Amino acid sequence: MMIKKSIDFGNINGISYANGKVTFNKVSMNVYCYVVDGMLVDTGPRSLMKELTPFLLGQDYEQVVITHHHEDHTGCASIIEQQRSVPIYIHQMSVEECKKPAHYPMYRKLFWGKRKPFHARGLDLTISSRTSTWDVIETPGHAEDHIVLLNQQTGQLFTGDLFVQPKTKLILRNESIPTILRSIEKVLTYDFNEMYCCHAGFVKNGREMLQRKRDYLLNLQGQVLRLYEEGYNPRQIHEALFKRKYPITKISFGEWDSLHMVTSILTELAIKK
Repeated sequence: MMIKKSIDFGNINGISYANGKVTFNKVSMNVYCYVVDGMLVDTGPRSLMKELTPFLLGQDYEQVVITHHHEDHTGCASIIEQQRSVPIYIHQMSVEECKKPAHYPMYRKLFWGKRKPFHARGLDLTISSRTSTWDVIETPGHAEDHIVLLNQQTGQLFTGDLFVQPKTKLILRNESIPTILRSIEKVLTYDFNEMYCCHAGFVKNGREMLQRKRDYLLNLQGQVLRLYEEGYNPRQIHEALFKRKYPITKISFGEWDSLHMVTSILTELAIKK
């Protein structure tokens, strides 16, 4: 079983990007880094250091903003810190964590490498690039420290891992569908057009696609609660709603599973009661 890596570089609407992919045992994962108006958004994973270095060290930017602490977004931050004198920003709650060695399961290290410590500064409510001011919007659910960046002048939205795809089929054990829904609803109160996702790439009709995700998750939440009221337990609900099994569930020893979508919805119901 071999690990395959690939990288794609491009430019769209004046925004430069690098899209790296890692494939292992028929499971492929990709992640984007973007450079917009002198600002690098996310640094990519350590496992793609060789492939990403020409982009990360060759692009023209004066600062780095990281959407959340996960290793596929922070893995090359230490390289930037060592090679370029630019500030790196992340949510305030993760500043101390970034200074320490990262701890996460072996399969994630296989895909994304081992993130090394780096020094970051805490984000404020806004951040200025060369010609614009960006709103820093807290959007927890996928990760507690998750943020998105919105340029209200241009309508550009950088969503980190908030979107990924309109029909989510499985999530990490510590993710929360109700919290993700609230974050999506929050973002939809703003005006935006173009959406730049760290896994789906450029999404031209960004608002419509994010609305589709919201509607899908709202419908899923309703189905889960209805089946629960009919007497189904979480695993029975899971079997009723999610027929397909994904290789990543086995590879991750259950850290990624559609069952977590069900349990996160029912956990919130229990809290409310």
